Amino acid sequence: MRILAIGILLFVGSASGLCGQTVSAVDSTRSTVTPRAERRVLVTTDIGADPDDTMSLIRFLSYSNKLDVEGLIATTSVHQKDRVSPEMIADVLEAYKKVRPNLLLHESGYPAYADLSAKVKAGLSVYGMEGVGEGKDSPGSDLIVRVLEKADDRPLWVSVWGGPSTLAQALWKIQHTKSAEETSRLVRKLRVYTISDQDDSGPWLRKTFPQLFYIVSPGGNYMTSTWIGITFPAPGSNAEVVSRAWLAKNIQQGHGPMGALYPDIAYGMEGDTPTFLSLIPNGLSDPEHPDQGNWGGRYELYVPKPQPPRTTARVGDNGIDPGAETRPIWTNADDTVTGVDGKEYKSAQATVWRWREDFQNDFAARMCWMTKSYKECNHPPIAVLKTPEKLSVHEGESFYLDASGSSDPDGDSLSYLWVQYPEAGTYRGTASLGFAPNLKRLKVTAPHVDKPETLHFVLKVTDKGTPPLTRYRRVVVEVQPKP
Repeated sequence: MRILAIGILLFVGSASGLCGQTVSAVDSTRSTVTPRAERRVLVTTDIGADPDDTMSLIRFLSYSNKLDVEGLIATTSVHQKDRVSPEMIADVLEAYKKVRPNLLLHESGYPAYADLSAKVKAGLSVYGMEGVGEGKDSPGSDLIVRVLEKADDRPLWVSVWGGPSTLAQALWKIQHTKSAEETSRLVRKLRVYTISDQDDSGPWLRKTFPQLFYIVSPGGNYMTSTWIGITFPAPGSNAEVVSRAWLAKNIQQGHGPMGALYPDIAYGMEGDTPTFLSLIPNGLSDPEHPDQGNWGGRYELYVPKPQPPRTTARVGDNGIDPGAETRPIWTNADDTVTGVDGKEYKSAQATVWRWREDFQNDFAARMCWMTKSYKECNHPPIAVLKTPEKLSVHEGESFYLDASGSSDPDGDSLSYLWVQYPEAGTYRGTASLGFAPNLKRLKVTAPHVDKPETLHFVLKVTDKGTPPLTRYRRVVVEVQPKP
């Protein structure tokens, strides 16, 4: 995936869960049982088109113990139309093999090198829909079909970092070799998150399979896309943690073979990473509900308006025109966020950059795990709710948000912060959290409502280690009018 925006390059260059969560180490007081990863994921990547796919793959592998990795497929895109580079995936896996023993000192479940290596496949070295149809199967598309056919009811998340033509071929094959009922069943197992449209097969997929769960900022205009919030130094965002200097200190230099392999920024940092950030079990995310918001951004389900016709070339636009969407898709939604300068900003990109400091610190900690002992690195806190995850109250009624029982595996002190996430609920007003939203146990009074409304409250538990790490829990409160 490529960000064609010179302004991004210059600015960034100049700026100096509880679900599934486990903690394990070498001492006998911690569990060493490896849980089954809840979320299956398969990556398709145009690695080799630009450096950011290699960046994203390194981060992805640092979280591979939290995911059930089903495949790593090299593909084409608008930026790399006639070649695929599975050997570059293999190079990153070689570095992973060297650091895996050290990663296992910190958390269990990191997959064996041989298992991951066997899942590296290649799509066809052709562009877009030219690679879809009779006789267009590839090792990559065959793998997708086999994974979908597994006797496994869990959804399969496909993280698309380039063009989705290999996925399109897999579904074309299924459609032409299986019954309509079986095709529908297999398509319903898919969850696709693709970084904009990077060939013409994405629009084809959305039109041909209307039941396909599909997250995308449609078209090729990167500058209006949600995912760009991971790297774009937008006003109000923390630009320091995506700068060259920060990456050199926390990722590249002195962090073993994976760090040494992490390339310098060319167009932007890790534009593809939001496709899997929502799958990391940090207590914030329910990937089945993109409208609730998470590290990968927030999306809403609707039919987006057609993009205006191009009269001139636009900065950050790859030229893909998807045409009119024929059905609702998960696509751009705005959040209003208080920036590092204390001002409020509203944009789709803010749904990602609001979490930027948290996910960058989390990655930095995992890079530490690759070379140092358990005691030398920080590990995420364990956020615990004494409050039920779902509450029903009447307007004017008081209730408590309670994080008692939260802890830290390193014995670090903890900070607490309760925040309302208005865009994730139906109530668009602001609920009063009083003068001290950093209390472990916080009393809240339900606001006045004219009809039943939902409010989302997010707990942030942050340790005082280096770097500080955050885990979350979410409380959804339904407020009813007074009887």
